[in-house]
Amino acid sequence: MTGARCGRRSLSNAVSVVIVGGGHGGFQAAASLRAEGYDGSITIYGEEPHLPYQRPPLSKGMLLGKQEERHAILRPAEFYATQRIEVVRGRRIASLAELPPSDWVILATGARNRALPRDGVFYLRTLGETAEIKQRLADARDVAIIGGGFIGLEVAAAARALGKDVTVYEAGPRLMGRVVAPVVSDYFLAQHEARGVRVVLNSTAAPEADLIVAGIGVVPNDELAREAGLAVGNGIAVDEFLRTSDPRIFAIGDCAEYPNPYAGARVRLESVQNAVDQAACVARAICGRPAAYDAVPWFWSDQFDIHLQMTGIATGFDRTVTRGDVASNKFSVFYYRGGELRAVDSINRAAEHMTARKLIAARARVTPEQAADESFDLKSAILAG
Repeated sequence: MTGARCGRRSLSNAVSVVIVGGGHGGFQAAASLRAEGYDGSITIYGEEPHLPYQRPPLSKGMLLGKQEERHAILRPAEFYATQRIEVVRGRRIASLAELPPSDWVILATGARNRALPRDGVFYLRTLGETAEIKQRLADARDVAIIGGGFIGLEVAAAARALGKDVTVYEAGPRLMGRVVAPVVSDYFLAQHEARGVRVVLNSTAAPEADLIVAGIGVVPNDELAREAGLAVGNGIAVDEFLRTSDPRIFAIGDCAEYPNPYAGARVRLESVQNAVDQAACVARAICGRPAAYDAVPWFWSDQFDIHLQMTGIATGFDRTVTRGDVASNKFSVFYYRGGELRAVDSINRAAEHMTARKLIAARARVTPEQAADESFDLKSAILAG
């Protein structure tokens, strides 16, 4: 790519980057550009009134009162001033034509909650929504959670820890059914029920409670791309370099559908890791060092004192093996497809999760029998290649 001004150069004739989206991806794109030595102007347009912030604490520490808004803010205002990054807050961009002329545009528009066709339901994705749910939790006696995915279960865990009567209503036959194996679903079901959470599976009920929170998935914010005539699939379609059908425009994070080498398909991932790594990839491309995006996906969820860490893409698995004792609350599940290791979920095994990320990245050959045998040194498979 040409035209980028990276390294120690004069600002005269410098190019410019406009970033639409003030979340983790938008912030990281700006920060990575400066880290790469980009000296042109950078402007972030955020729809919310806050400085860019991280979302994971919203359904965890902030609901429990262990963290405040300031803990979620990624960097203070001084950072942006020092780095010469302009942040335009509270500005919703309805068309790319509204943006000032620029050499590059990065769409980091994220996603929004999928809504239910009923009133009186609350959703959790923004600081404002978290603040409202937290306030209502203080007065609520019973809480209904619609959706047994990550967000629903994290909110359920927080509400139960606060002493509320909690019921989770899941439309499917098991918890987190889209992303984990039955053994992991069963484990989390047992853990929630052991702590007093009532779980109703195969339920399409419209529950009544003092507080109703829904976590039934998200919809990518791809309207800007559609309006501009860019290619759109399950999100804004990008190539392996994260470029849209207009090579001046990139898309990253929850809004972007890209070819994932670990899935062998085009996917749209909703994770902080994906947004951060894609942002860094785009920054390098703008600074003249384009490379295909191939970071290993990983995710996490904290529920009660259980730390679930996931790596790889488990879609289409045909076999799983468990390493460790489920009853010990410390184990991992290895996912296979056609004999190839595709993903690993680790429960309260942080070191093993880190090893698993290296295994997936190296496409290491670990047989199901080796994975199940705790005496087998997984790191040796990484060295073997």
